[in-house]
Amino acid sequence: MNSPISIAIHGGAGTILREQMSDSLKAAILSDLESAVRAGHRLLAAGGDALDAAVAAVKVLEDSPHFNAGKGSVLTHKEFVEMDASVMHGARCDAGAVAGVRHIKNPVELARSVMQQSDHVLLIGEGAEAFAFEHGYAYTEQDYFFTERRYEQLQSMKEKGMFALSESRYPDDNKYGTVGAVALDAHGNLAAATSTGGITNKKYGRVGDSALIGAGTYAENGVVAVSTTGMGEYFIRKTVAVDVAARMRYLKESVQQASDSIIQGELKALGGEGGLIALDAHGQVHFAMNSSGMYRASIDATGHVCVKIYADE
Repeated sequence: MNSPISIAIHGGAGTILREQMSDSLKAAILSDLESAVRAGHRLLAAGGDALDAAVAAVKVLEDSPHFNAGKGSVLTHKEFVEMDASVMHGARCDAGAVAGVRHIKNPVELARSVMQQSDHVLLIGEGAEAFAFEHGYAYTEQDYFFTERRYEQLQSMKEKGMFALSESRYPDDNKYGTVGAVALDAHGNLAAATSTGGITNKKYGRVGDSALIGAGTYAENGVVAVSTTGMGEYFIRKTVAVDVAARMRYLKESVQQASDSIIQGELKALGGEGGLIALDAHGQVHFAMNSSGMYRASIDATGHVCVKIYADE
């Protein structure tokens, strides 16, 4: 008997305010979210693997300028784009990740290649790109990733002597635009994928939770798939993604209980803001956030499509 199929995506969580969101921007973001979740669901409906579906969904978001991943990535202090991504397949807990890549159009694809075509889990910087080019990836100039709003955002942060955990004045001042997807395929496989451009005005080669298995990404068949978004340092300290799985495995909590316990409890108590998407082995989707919004979408086991932005929706 086939498993139900289900998929959920996110495009970042944080202070997303209605009064700072224009109608045109809202429409564009909702369109991107729906396109992404449908891209992944089409693969699942055709009998495809959960990881391929998650990667397909994330690629749509990486190709959009509206999110802090791929094309829309923020700029570092030296005015470069440096991107991180990770993937995990729940069947054997295989995983792959990259950090600090500058010339790869879709880092989430490279993370999958690290998982499937190397003996490693995490590759960084020049080494990750050398691996990519050996495996047929095209060299993408930094100009592809450059957007005027990201440049303006960087200059604003430099003037203030600050760094920003993603967005600044677009559409608000405190929004974390990491993207991710979780999927359940007809064979019962769970998978997760996460991708980010990091933080504006980043120095010192900082890496957040999106590249780290167990912090930003986790998947285990029969249990859960998780992708997180928010203040990465806090998600690393609390190993949020794997903690959801542990609560479900050992405490027998539901996906909702486990997710909310962490996001509304220990993470929030530390001062960590953000959210996560989680999908259990039965196709039950849950979005958890302690912020005013999270760009998100899902197609559940019944085929119902849901696309939302604000926490009170």
